[in-house]
Amino acid sequence: MTVSPKFQVVIPSRIRAQLELFPGQKLQAIAHAGRIELVVVRPLKGLKGFLAGIDTSVDRDGDRV
Repeated sequence: MTVSPKFQVVIPSRIRAQLELFPGQKLQAIAHAGRIELVVVRPLKGLKGFLAGIDTSVDRDGDRV
């Protein structure tokens, strides 16, 4: 990838297809340990049910019911 004079980059097509990116989709850029990480911002509705089956049996203090 190359940074353009306007500081833009093009995400390669195989990566766009793998992550199912589409034009206008939001990404978050994070600087971490000398590199840039792009994180796909997913709509909140897309998170519904992603914790299905998680074990919720946690020992709690008596005053934390």
